[in-house]
Amino acid sequence: MVDKAQILKAVKAAIDEAPDRKFQESVDITINLRNIDMAQPKNRIDETMLLPNGTGRTEKIAVLGKGDITTQAKEAGVELIIGSEEIERLGGEPREARKIAGEYRFFLAETAVMPLVGRWLGPRLGPRGKMPMPITPGMDIRPIVERLRNSVKFRTRDKKTFHVKVGTTGMDAELIAENTDAVLRRVESVLENGAMNIRSVYVKTTMGPAHRVI
Repeated sequence: MVDKAQILKAVKAAIDEAPDRKFQESVDITINLRNIDMAQPKNRIDETMLLPNGTGRTEKIAVLGKGDITTQAKEAGVELIIGSEEIERLGGEPREARKIAGEYRFFLAETAVMPLVGRWLGPRLGPRGKMPMPITPGMDIRPIVERLRNSVKFRTRDKKTFHVKVGTTGMDAELIAENTDAVLRRVESVLENGAMNIRSVYVKTTMGPAHRVI
């Protein structure tokens, strides 16, 4: 387990040495794994987790479907609602579909439209790890939306190096350090040999230098 003081020291250094910007940069950690065969699907990481202190921004969510799910989406302040006909239309508009796939962090879709999503938007969402969470009839999406707004998703695919957003430069270093600690605990919990499978961890702002955590 990584020492929390060690994490905080690296986070503070990363923020202090970040170039001055007129906007808030993301703060990310890079995790490098070792002694693990990523060619085996069972060893790959694909996690969505609620950060203790949020990401520093409200993550944008899109909802796909019609009827009750769209009513709930409007009540929850969801940024984008895509109806059944719109799903098919977007399938023929690759540039617009790519923009949506890049702009929105999480997608929810009622189960009835999942086949349409797979056919028309799968090529845009799948490679980004953004295939929608299926929503069954009668499910209340409002608490799901609230949780996802402060969550991060990370996955390794077949790579031993991956990145996780843990905050922004507008957050206190202590809060970012807590988020970092939570992510590392989650990663250790899903690795076959826990911390022994982690080679190194670095933290950096978008444009700043990287600082080693472990």
